[in-house]
Amino acid sequence: MADTRPTLTLARLAALYDRLDPDRGDLDAYLRAARDLGARRVLDIGCGTGVFALMLADRAVEVVGLDPDRASIDVARAKPGSERVRWIRGDATSLPPLRVDLVTMTANAAQEIIGRSLWRRTLRGAREALRPGGRLLFESRDPAMRAWQEWNRETSRRVTAVPGVGEVESWVELIEADLPLVSFRWTYVFAADGAVLTTRSTLRFRERREIEKDLAEAGFLLEDVRDAPDRPGREFVFLARRPERTRARAAATEHG
Repeated sequence: MADTRPTLTLARLAALYDRLDPDRGDLDAYLRAARDLGARRVLDIGCGTGVFALMLADRAVEVVGLDPDRASIDVARAKPGSERVRWIRGDATSLPPLRVDLVTMTANAAQEIIGRSLWRRTLRGAREALRPGGRLLFESRDPAMRAWQEWNRETSRRVTAVPGVGEVESWVELIEADLPLVSFRWTYVFAADGAVLTTRSTLRFRERREIEKDLAEAGFLLEDVRDAPDRPGREFVFLARRPERTRARAAATEHG
């Protein structure tokens, strides 16, 4: 019989994720940006359990929520109002035809794409999903700030009382920092039944120049590199635009 414990672990954590991390003030800046850019159609890459996608849907925005994790997508689909969002399990390399005004990657979504080739293909996929003139907005932590130095039990441990579940103790610990990759482990202890669940993750910490180069190679025009309001001085927030016309078309027009 196949061992299903990893699947059960992910499903259990996905169902509790929003209650273990209820403060999503980091999304306020994305909501303001969507409003200021007049975005009526949005693709949210790495949507997770759908928090941001549903916030947009509440504001009458047409949203596509994209994530490779089945457990997270299942949680998102079970939420009230989820029928207003188009949920897709997968990544940006194989999207159906879209013409959105804005593509977002909130929180750690961009850094969770650690493979060099997959990252480049993700940026190209995001560009293809945008209408001409549409924008891409995402964040990435500044490696110079060495955020992983704070990833230890002493500074991250917390106990959360979850209705219907009981107290859940959680903390994060650094496993390895071999830049540009940083690996870490989250541990969750359920007081009610003594269950201990762990997840291991890896983030890629890209330098600002690397990201700017990757955006240009993917066909984007960089409009702005902003500070993250919830982590001032610790993150880069990139705003890039798909050109209205391709260079080839522009040249043909100029010489036609």
